[in-house]
Amino acid sequence: MGATATNVLEAQSVSLSYRHKRENKPVLRDFSLQLKAGEVLAVLGFSGSGKSTLLRILAGLRSPDSGKVTIGNKILSGPHPRVGFMFQDPCLLPWLTLEDNVAFGLSFKRQQRISKQEKLERVQSALQEVGLEDSADRYPSALSGGMAQRGALARCLARKPEILLLDEPFSALDAVTRSEMQQLLLSVTKNHGTAAILVTHDIDEALRVADRVLLLGGQPASVAGTWDLTGQSRSTNNPMLVHTRRDIVSALRNGRSDSRCDMPGYLTAVPA
Repeated sequence: MGATATNVLEAQSVSLSYRHKRENKPVLRDFSLQLKAGEVLAVLGFSGSGKSTLLRILAGLRSPDSGKVTIGNKILSGPHPRVGFMFQDPCLLPWLTLEDNVAFGLSFKRQQRISKQEKLERVQSALQEVGLEDSADRYPSALSGGMAQRGALARCLARKPEILLLDEPFSALDAVTRSEMQQLLLSVTKNHGTAAILVTHDIDEALRVADRVLLLGGQPASVAGTWDLTGQSRSTNNPMLVHTRRDIVSALRNGRSDSRCDMPGYLTAVPA
């Protein structure tokens, strides 16, 4: 990612409250971020801190109470064809083959209409990129968890998005498959220049894949800290990475009044 990369997505002073027991419960307050072309941004935070809510706002699936989200200098008013969304659950339709599930994304509302031939080419290319070209005729029930998530990623890629929003899509996978999916994500963003926002509970995952890390904290939540890792070696013995990890853990401890924590990366001992 070059220093002159332009912002493909911006959130400006976004706030949101939920109606709860006849009262408004603030979830996000005055939240802002900028995402550059080709950048991977990881968002960390405790359960209930508003990470998934934030991602839905950035995807146009929910409108903020105040503030705005812009994509390509245009205010976001609903789901955008340039944005792909991956959930924790692959959300593959069980009555469709993998190939048809990937093609299904090309029929989403607001998606540009394309010919049958181009649709076929996009689906085949996406399946090949995630290594599932030989599984096109399988149904979701015949896929492993990792294969299903690769299928969900292929469904996004077939739409040729400029931005990927990922809501903890690797959290239910075993360690080996999760590592493979992380590498696949990096490969996709590099090959296509796609920007991505990855919501995760895992500090180590954030440090492994992100150009920048953002910590969501407070009640209501706002930006509690950011760390720029652009150009850094991801070796576990990189002193700068070790320092960044300690800094993130410290910020988490300072932002939490009790000792309970549900973030796997946080529970791992901090390297000396």
